[in-house]
Amino acid sequence: MYKDAVLNINKPVGWTSFDVVRKVRSLFKIPKVGHAGTLDPFATGVLLILTGNYTKRAPEFFDLEKEYVGEMELGVLTDTLDITGKVIQKKAIVGVTSKKILDTCEQFIGEIEQIPPMYSAVKIGGKRLYKLARAGKVVPRKPKRVKIYQLEVLKIKLPLVKIRVVCSKGTYIRALTRDIGEQLGCGAYLRSLTRTRVGNFKLEEALNMEDLVQMGTADGDLLSHR
Repeated sequence: MYKDAVLNINKPVGWTSFDVVRKVRSLFKIPKVGHAGTLDPFATGVLLILTGNYTKRAPEFFDLEKEYVGEMELGVLTDTLDITGKVIQKKAIVGVTSKKILDTCEQFIGEIEQIPPMYSAVKIGGKRLYKLARAGKVVPRKPKRVKIYQLEVLKIKLPLVKIRVVCSKGTYIRALTRDIGEQLGCGAYLRSLTRTRVGNFKLEEALNMEDLVQMGTADGDLLSHR
């Protein structure tokens, strides 16, 4: 029934990935519950929750291709690289045309190197970067190689730019936004982010939290929601 399943959940804004794990564990009384790829609290969209024996197969799901839709704001940079952070820089948007935005985004398609954000779960010296960042510390981070399969500009209404990204595991869309902003010369941060797909698991097929609560009081097969 519920003890061995893959659950495609539309994570609400403000929830951590572990909040959703705890909710599933509580609703279905399942001891072994995990997720297959963190979503930041400010982000929404596809979060794969694994229960029972599927938790052992987590690496298979971590490796799946990801798709995101995000909105970035040019001319502003925050310490977290997203809307939850403190503004640390403002710049005038000068000479940034639609063509320049399109050309710049095209440069990031393919295999690229990213420096992980300070506000991330990456460990350095056994400590999570976000814990160091909250303590006011900034430490050197080694760039990591990720792959951007597609980077499409959906809408430009300066200072806002909406993008769709298809990428490999380990890609930080916040870092991608930061790097695009740097390349444009005005900086940028991520205002919103939705993960629309993980492998073949799509947002339009995802369960909302209300669906989960209903399922917690009724019998059913979670695998039917894959």
